[in-house]
Amino acid sequence: MRNLSGGQMRRVEIARALLHRPRVLVLDEATVGLDVASRSAIVRQVRALVAERGVAVLWATHLLDEVADGDAVVVLHRGRVLAAGEVADVVSAAGAADMRGAFVALTGGATGGPE
Repeated sequence: MRNLSGGQMRRVEIARALLHRPRVLVLDEATVGLDVASRSAIVRQVRALVAERGVAVLWATHLLDEVADGDAVVVLHRGRVLAAGEVADVVSAAGAADMRGAFVALTGGATGGPE
């Protein structure tokens, strides 16, 4: 496994987590530090698991481009839940145009990290 790239290692870790067919998968910053292509591949694979196998995924991330319009989100900041619901509802309640704007509005200007 020493010869695997970061993206390949993450895929192996996810595959290992799926060996026993869990109903819930918890991913904490699953794509942090990966190149754009690897990040995209992992996001696609995890979304396919949701669609094809019905796996529920709790995905903790600060990379807001990983959030899709139909996702349910919880915005946490400094240990507090600032908003929860579907992306459209959170964006609307924050008076923002998109999730990035909602995050900034809710957190008082904190950034959501690089894309």
